[in-house]
Amino acid sequence: MVIKKLKAENFRNIKSCDIDFNCGVNMLYGNNAQGKTNAVEAMYIFARGKSFRAREDKELIRFGEEGFRIYVEYEDRGGLNSLEYAFFGKERRRKKNGYKIESIKEMIGNFKAVLFYPDDLGLVKDSPEKRRDFLNIAISQCYGSYISYYYNYKKALENRNCLLKFSSKGMYVDENELISWSHYMAEYAAHIYIMRREYVEKLRVYSQNIMNEISGGKEKLDIYYKSNLKNEILDINAANEEYKKILTYELEREKIIGSSLFGVHRDDLEININGKSARLFASQGQQRSIVLSLKLGEGEVNKDICGEYPVFLFDDVLSELDEKRRKYVLEGIGEKQIIITSCEEDKNLSEEVKKIIVNSGEYSLI
Repeated sequence: MVIKKLKAENFRNIKSCDIDFNCGVNMLYGNNAQGKTNAVEAMYIFARGKSFRAREDKELIRFGEEGFRIYVEYEDRGGLNSLEYAFFGKERRRKKNGYKIESIKEMIGNFKAVLFYPDDLGLVKDSPEKRRDFLNIAISQCYGSYISYYYNYKKALENRNCLLKFSSKGMYVDENELISWSHYMAEYAAHIYIMRREYVEKLRVYSQNIMNEISGGKEKLDIYYKSNLKNEILDINAANEEYKKILTYELEREKIIGSSLFGVHRDDLEININGKSARLFASQGQQRSIVLSLKLGEGEVNKDICGEYPVFLFDDVLSELDEKRRKYVLEGIGEKQIIITSCEEDKNLSEEVKKIIVNSGEYSLI
């Protein structure tokens, strides 16, 4: 998969842009706060369904304007496609190939991209929520059903937590309604658990190999999916039954606390380096190598499942990598399309790299 074009109107500091990209490496460079990351953010919205920097769409509107519109053309195995997203007032408009689509769920999974930006270095030592987000975004781009299971799970969790909160305050709660939402949670949790487990198994193999190559065999990376299920259950029906048990045997304690203590919303991705917890013992250099291995591994899994590489977006992170890691990324391009942002032109890049200078929301070739 390659992105051919990005258009944006009144998005962040961009009044209007029309950027063409080549296969291989594309470099956006310029001083800070000129609009490099804004272009990456616009592209990644089509992969993730929302901004990775803003909580609300209104934050993305250029100052003084009423709304924004972004548009991408990309080519995959099926041919040339387009996606469009516009936000004006409180109205959101989404289109694929010129036809209206109704929701984020319909948009996610069409344009596929892997994002690596400075905050991702927190994947190793930040909270489990960050690692769950990593898995949710990666898996939803590979399997269209995942995002539906996840949204339905969140809805069931919200309703269950509402009843538990009422109970913790001494209010009457219909026991049958509470059990009903617990069963809904169990059903969706089982699907999410199985899909996460299978994804992590694939990711483990690729990320281990990448770490081995980056470190020259000196570092061993391992990852595990941690859940409430004590046994390694791989059958969807068995997982469903197990979650039903989990969501009922501590129900009285949950009523007192007023919150769901178990479920896939509390799971984690355990990361080990050389047999030790990376969260506790990884050095800064090891953290960079781990995250780079996970992100490149994400791309390999995506290709494994979907049949082609996603677009790789490296936002101001190659400067954080030493020469050996940078060389590994840039020399291993192959079929990949990579879009890099940087504060200055990299003189070591091949002459074939498309270089675009960014200044005050305007994008121009050298």
